Amino acid sequence: MIEYKIYCAGKFISSSKKLEVTNKYSQEVYATTYLADKEILEQAIKEASVVKESCKKLSSHEKFIALKFIAEELEKNKEHLAKVLCIESAKPIRYAISEIERAAQTFLIAAEECKRLPKEYMSLDWTPNGKGKEGIVNYFPIGLVAGISPFNFPLNLAVHKIAPAIAAGCPIILKPASSTPLSTLELAKIIDKTNLPKGMVSILPMDRVTGNLLVTDERFNLLSFTGSPAVGWPMKAQCGKKKIVLELGGNAGVIISESVNLNDIINKCVGGAFAYSGQICIHAQCFFVHPKHYDAFLTLLKTEVEKLIIGDPLIPKTQLSNMIDEANSIRVEGWVNEAIEQGAKLIIGGKRNGAFYEATILTNTSSAMKVSSEEIFGPVICVEKYDDTIEDAVKKINDSKFGLQCGVFTDSVSELDYCFETIEVGGVIHNDVPTIRFDQMPYGGIKESGLGREGVKYAIMDMLEAKVLVK
Repeated sequence: MIEYKIYCAGKFISSSKKLEVTNKYSQEVYATTYLADKEILEQAIKEASVVKESCKKLSSHEKFIALKFIAEELEKNKEHLAKVLCIESAKPIRYAISEIERAAQTFLIAAEECKRLPKEYMSLDWTPNGKGKEGIVNYFPIGLVAGISPFNFPLNLAVHKIAPAIAAGCPIILKPASSTPLSTLELAKIIDKTNLPKGMVSILPMDRVTGNLLVTDERFNLLSFTGSPAVGWPMKAQCGKKKIVLELGGNAGVIISESVNLNDIINKCVGGAFAYSGQICIHAQCFFVHPKHYDAFLTLLKTEVEKLIIGDPLIPKTQLSNMIDEANSIRVEGWVNEAIEQGAKLIIGGKRNGAFYEATILTNTSSAMKVSSEEIFGPVICVEKYDDTIEDAVKKINDSKFGLQCGVFTDSVSELDYCFETIEVGGVIHNDVPTIRFDQMPYGGIKESGLGREGVKYAIMDMLEAKVLVK
């Protein structure tokens, strides 16, 4: 049995609470690790507080060297790391490898960004009393950061909290999802080899009660959470005076306009719809298709779904495998069955086998159904037509409590401009699905989808505070 120790302030330790991590495809126990208790978390907080000044004084060069080393080690060991990630999450190995590569890129981006942290000079003589005065604005690390990351991108979403914290000079304590903690504990082994102050990074799996101390403890200056609205929004009420960044997912829409060639876009649509069984915050969930293309798009989509290769995620050809657990598969099954009872039409899929749920296409859905109005976080999509105006397509996209990202397939500049100006989301992706994120771009949503932005530079800015010298 493989054992992973948890990483507390530069030390690999165990606790009295064992955590078994299963192979999500075979359901067999793959490894054991530990849950940090309140005493271990307290030790991590104290050590982070001790090294806070050392972290603050790290030079850009020192941070660059550490971040670049981590990026290189991730790339060097990506085959092993991808296998671990694949086993603990049932993410097909092709996507697992991509996630390791992205995590390496995220650290490299952070290495570059730490060399250009902002500083400003400003003239203050705009008013009579400012004559002869000037201001110098510098940005200082905010202090101790708490990060909580989810299961679906167990490495890269954790890295989007850890890498900016290091670049900003902030200590961070990260809680990974208990179902997928191994990827971040592998990362801890790499971080431990750097010359960063011990205590700057702790990676502690915790139960929900202990983990909630990351939310409520006033010694933390910023909380960065990625997860569901049901968990995230109450944190905002509990977190006190600390800053908070929430990335809470959505039911991302896609517009397919009259001007597109369906054969050119179908593979992108299938990937956006069913990659990692739809367990992606920007999963392409609701497709709104011009009536000219509606029937042909459904036919093409069904044909491509029938070709998807299903099975063990460790097999390179596999495109679709188990969901994270049977409970979520049962939830998706219930939502689909409910929608069909309410009048939705099943085009393909709709069956469950344990933790596996088939790639499923529905039509004749409405915004009153969970499959379209909620975040399904499963391999299910809704395909509907809009009338022949882009205004109606946008209206349908905006008829949602969420607003993370959307995709717009159009060759019309005026349509694209209208979509960018009027769609209520944090990001509009042109001629591609919303299931795209480049790790340097601002990423986050509005409405129920969250508060604030990630993306390395933007996360760093949240981890800094401005101070002005007037002279």
